[in-house]
Amino acid sequence: MKKIPLRRCTLTNKVLPKQELLRIVKTKDDQVFVDLSGRANGRGAYLQKDLDPSLFLKKKHLLEKALKIKLPEKVLLEVEDILKSGR
Repeated sequence: MKKIPLRRCTLTNKVLPKQELLRIVKTKDDQVFVDLSGRANGRGAYLQKDLDPSLFLKKKHLLEKALKIKLPEKVLLEVEDILKSGR
């Protein structure tokens, strides 16, 4: 039986299978983007895909703290769109 990788949501602290989470990555040159493949190099933080977008906007400072960088507006909008669409 294959082991399912688990990760913790940065905002809710729930431990979930990696496939149920959205990964945000900060690279060494301080670029921040949504990693849909889940394999990009860099510091990653995870969010539940079924998270309420209003909760995300309220607690985005926790994500910024985890990535150790202020999130660009472009990334905030992209994450909000993904959460609203439920991708």
